[in-house]
Amino acid sequence: MTNLLREHAEQQYATELHALAQIDSRPRPPNWRLSPWAVVTYLLGGQLDDGTQITLKYIGNRRLIEIAVATLATDRALLLLGVPGTAKSWVSEHLSAAISGDSTMLVQGTAGTAEEAIRYGWNYARLLADGPSAEALTPSPVMRAMREGKLARVEELTRIPADVQDTLITILSEKTLPIPELNSEVQATKGFNLIATANDRDRGVNDLSSALRRRFNTVVLPLPDSPAEEVEIVRLRVSSLGRALELPAEPPALEEIRRVVTVFRELRAGVTADGKTKIKSPSGTLSTAEAISVINSGLALAAHFGDGQLRAGDLAASLVGAVVKDPVQDRVIWLEYLETVLKERNGWRDLYRACREIV
Repeated sequence: MTNLLREHAEQQYATELHALAQIDSRPRPPNWRLSPWAVVTYLLGGQLDDGTQITLKYIGNRRLIEIAVATLATDRALLLLGVPGTAKSWVSEHLSAAISGDSTMLVQGTAGTAEEAIRYGWNYARLLADGPSAEALTPSPVMRAMREGKLARVEELTRIPADVQDTLITILSEKTLPIPELNSEVQATKGFNLIATANDRDRGVNDLSSALRRRFNTVVLPLPDSPAEEVEIVRLRVSSLGRALELPAEPPALEEIRRVVTVFRELRAGVTADGKTKIKSPSGTLSTAEAISVINSGLALAAHFGDGQLRAGDLAASLVGAVVKDPVQDRVIWLEYLETVLKERNGWRDLYRACREIV
């Protein structure tokens, strides 16, 4: 068992990546570790001819993943778009691990991300001592990816200020990064491309310019189509995180996962699962990622302050915290949902009482 809290995808799934590389005889684009077929197999799972089982990493439309992989084999960058919790970062990391064997060339977008994070910075001690030089230059993850012919990742692109976003235009269109201080440039090696993730639901979002958006092929990752699909996503991720965190709790019963997923889906849709009762939606997104967080928090409570079995009382605190983001408006919506839906639902009284005690 590793001591790392979270391994990179290429570390965690190194055995699967090696097995795929061994049997992969299909054509590979320049500098790719695997063929496009093998990359898709890595993400969507399956059994290889030698009996190796490739675990499922993304549950959803196969065609979307095929389009994403095919895009990266061209000269166009890939933009994964979707609401929070649709596995954009997860898919981005695994694509990089499978294609480049390295998912760490990452720029995390925030409101404070500066141009240097995308282009390059300077070692100011050497800059002051020797002036501008190649030795004084500090390459960004994007510059390193260009030199090494690998994939660079930009997370939350729309969180980055618009003038900094546009730094990518020259990189994506000309496949070169000018360094005017040295009167030189870095030209991209074959295999270089860029994956960006973005959503347009968050506050503080900076729209992409039309010039930048044209440089991307956009793939929209949707929320899970069915309750069963969402339940399976939550089950798989909770199981994986539970092993990584070494929680001494029993795996959650599917029924508890179904209840959390049902609550989230109903509040997102504004109507109960049977379509009979309209309800108000809270201000939060109530994504699949948040459902995973609720279950994991409940497991931690059950493991350390209970008998190790996930119960309604363990879920309630995290469930309320996920729904009630606005303490005034969301609290009213949540109380109304509790009284009109949960209270009347057969077999849900324990969850109703546990939530009611906390609100």
